[in-house]
Amino acid sequence: MKTHPEGVRDVRTAPAREHFGALPDGTPVPRWKLFDATGAGASVLGFGAILQALHLPDREGRHANVVLGFDNLSDYLERSPYFGCVVGRFANRIAGGRFELDGTAYQLPINDGPRRNTLHGGAPGFGARIWHAVGSPDEDADTAEVEEVPGGQSLSLTRVSPDGEEGFPGTLVTTIRYTLADGRLTLDYRAETSAPTVVNLTNHAYFNLAGEGSGTILDHELCIAADEFLPVDDALIPLDGAVPVAGTPFDFRSPAAVGARLDDPHPQLRLTEGYDHCYVLTGGRTRAARPIVSLRDPRSGRSLRVATTEPGIQVYISAGFDGSLTGPAGRPYGRYAGIALETQHFPDSPNRPDYPSTVLAPGEVFTSRTVLEFGARKASRMSGLGA
Repeated sequence: MKTHPEGVRDVRTAPAREHFGALPDGTPVPRWKLFDATGAGASVLGFGAILQALHLPDREGRHANVVLGFDNLSDYLERSPYFGCVVGRFANRIAGGRFELDGTAYQLPINDGPRRNTLHGGAPGFGARIWHAVGSPDEDADTAEVEEVPGGQSLSLTRVSPDGEEGFPGTLVTTIRYTLADGRLTLDYRAETSAPTVVNLTNHAYFNLAGEGSGTILDHELCIAADEFLPVDDALIPLDGAVPVAGTPFDFRSPAAVGARLDDPHPQLRLTEGYDHCYVLTGGRTRAARPIVSLRDPRSGRSLRVATTEPGIQVYISAGFDGSLTGPAGRPYGRYAGIALETQHFPDSPNRPDYPSTVLAPGEVFTSRTVLEFGARKASRMSGLGA
């Protein structure tokens, strides 16, 4: 039998589903494990549709979990900074927790600390709700939920957000499909509504390609296909208009270390103590996913390339982490322990008619795709998105 380090096992012998924990009311939370032909493995929870682990080989073939998270449900319930979850119904911030749609004003919960915003869909948003697996009724329930696909496996999770949940109009049926195959993790989102509403979905995984708990990501080499970014005010709401990255520490059009410019006096870096900004991706919203980000850890050789159909990506380098959270490796997560690469529409879009629309009407289908492609190489430096 073929085996892999760190518990990554051949797809033919690995259990598809196991018990991870239970909510205070007794609702069970399952964990599904996906494997692909390269030996990569992913773990997904029924709580928040959380990507709890992603085991990948380094240049020497040694596996490590490259996403931050917890090894128990209690920490996800009480302390998680959105680790690995699907956030919605509206990812990122809505200023004042208010927006108007078709002449009706909607007030949402304010849940952004000292700032008067709605963050990631309210509290609790999609990332703190139970999701249910989509499986075939003709097969055994414990295995039917995980589908065999060429080169790997796939899992679909769904939830129904009722009309008025967290203040949003319309009943929204949302599905996220995780497909791990041939060294790629593909996230396909789909949503339909019973009434006009706003939708912005993403995954909030924090990556450390050296392995979770292994230190900072400041030496990771980052490249972003974006000529502009959205500067923000004190409430982290975008100011008027995008600004060019050229000549600023926000310019990652060529690969550079994440931490190379953190000492720059640029006021936007000082405001957020690092990067916590939305980049305006070249090409805008697209029908097919196109490459927009590359990330490489020079220590392990692991690399990540991101392709998406979305018009923006929020880059956050976990400046707020203070060592109080500990991951499965037993080591605390200090400042800059991970980087979040959140493909999405722009923050506060419901209040910005100049931004790409996030309105979804009955009869329409919201779809979005993000592809995470992984590799490991011995080259000393990345050459960009095309390498």
